[in-house]
Amino acid sequence: MQEECEVYVGLDTSKLKISVALAEAGRDGEVRFFGDIDATPEAVERLVRKLAKRHGRLAFAYEAGPTGYGLQRQIAALGQDCVVVAPSLIPKRPGERVKTNRRDALTLAKLHRAGELTPVWVPDPAHEAVRELVRARETAMEELRSARQHLQSFLLRHGRVFAGRTAWSRAHTRWLSEQAFEHPAQHLVLAEYRQAILDAEARLERLTRQVTEAVASWSMAPVIAAYQALRGVAFLTAVTFAAEIGDVRRFDSPRQLMAYLGLVPSENSTGERVRRGSITKAGNSRARRVLIEGAWTYRFRARMSRLLQERQAGLPKLVCEIAWKAQLRLCSRYRKLMAHGKRQSVVTTAIAREMAAFLWAIGREVKPNLAS
Repeated sequence: MQEECEVYVGLDTSKLKISVALAEAGRDGEVRFFGDIDATPEAVERLVRKLAKRHGRLAFAYEAGPTGYGLQRQIAALGQDCVVVAPSLIPKRPGERVKTNRRDALTLAKLHRAGELTPVWVPDPAHEAVRELVRARETAMEELRSARQHLQSFLLRHGRVFAGRTAWSRAHTRWLSEQAFEHPAQHLVLAEYRQAILDAEARLERLTRQVTEAVASWSMAPVIAAYQALRGVAFLTAVTFAAEIGDVRRFDSPRQLMAYLGLVPSENSTGERVRRGSITKAGNSRARRVLIEGAWTYRFRARMSRLLQERQAGLPKLVCEIAWKAQLRLCSRYRKLMAHGKRQSVVTTAIAREMAAFLWAIGREVKPNLAS
């Protein structure tokens, strides 16, 4: 199809309306605002068919946001190209202080025509469903942590400090049952806080069970099993990483994966001066968090624990070799960095960055199932 027949369409999406702008192919192609349509599947289908009949080949683009990927899937099903772009990577002029739906749609159309937009990875519906379930479990875990903090703060205000070794154990539960207060309202507060914790624990347990059941029939199940060969990557860590990142084979090198996770150092260099700062923290924060949490396990010496042997049972030999190579290197690197006086947070971040590289290597050896 001739290039002059191609039209780039910028969509600025919102809950109720979609602003549409068109940019004709070519450096001098016309750029114009098409109008607003309702944010409904019927209105989108009418728009796509109308523009396709008039212009032929179309290339749509819209920003990733709360409206999700349904629009992209619908436009792709209608036979047209559509990308979801990363909002943080859209070029912006420093002097611009006016932002409207119309201007945003026009900007998207022009930048898409110029090839200046960075698309994000769009998961398939099954992958997105598992990811939402994993995120729901993470929300439940945060709510449990918050409920426990509320109870601890209440007790601390009244000088009640648990003298045992571990909080939220059986001994801690017995200690809570023995607490007595002068005012009946304080007994009520204690009971309500404890009930909130019990409810949060039940919800977390229920969602954890549902995640386990969903992963068993998921296409990424063999990859998740292979990830667990690596020290510091238990089941929930592997599931979170796979749900947030997807198939690591879409990254050409481990450095690309590290950069996507925001684990590479920032840089502000000019001329002969080279200045590197803290990590960029760009990309997916959930996957970065679970890797940093897993990196703490490398502070101990390399060894094959019984639990790790059970997780590696039945896995390909090459995967186990990669995992052992990772353990030898990362345990040694952890000790060397600590011996050089590096802060522990810096050390764990460096270990997490290399963990991502070993996960990339494992993900290249084990393929997802074809059927979800």
